[in-house]
Amino acid sequence: MVKSYMFEASSSNRIEKVRNQFGTLKASLVKKEEYMKAVIKTGGKQYYVEEGSVIFVEKLDAKEGEKVVFDEVLMLDKKIGTPTVKGATVEGVVVKHGKGSKIKIFKYKPNTTSTRKKQGHRQPYTKVEIKKIG
Repeated sequence: MVKSYMFEASSSNRIEKVRNQFGTLKASLVKKEEYMKAVIKTGGKQYYVEEGSVIFVEKLDAKEGEKVVFDEVLMLDKKIGTPTVKGATVEGVVVKHGKGSKIKIFKYKPNTTSTRKKQGHRQPYTKVEIKKIG
């Protein structure tokens, strides 16, 4: 909804308020700093990342605080690889290891005795913070 303002020539205070409001609007429409973006492949899945983002990937063999390099970069900014972009790497730091929330599995076959099976599963993950794309 757009507000319309009516003001007199003598009301300079109101004019300043309106100018300040439109000035802040203009500042919010200015393009923010853009980071490099990439699509990486790890653990059989693809992740869309940019510098500073945090992703949860399948468990990696790396200790907390250790540097991890992803070599399978499928897309870098607007350059698409065939199948990967040559020479492109994404570097990250392992933040922590953990297990996901519990998934309950219940198997049941009717009309037979003792064919009920209840299982649970927690998928392990590694939390990685992306530091550098290049």
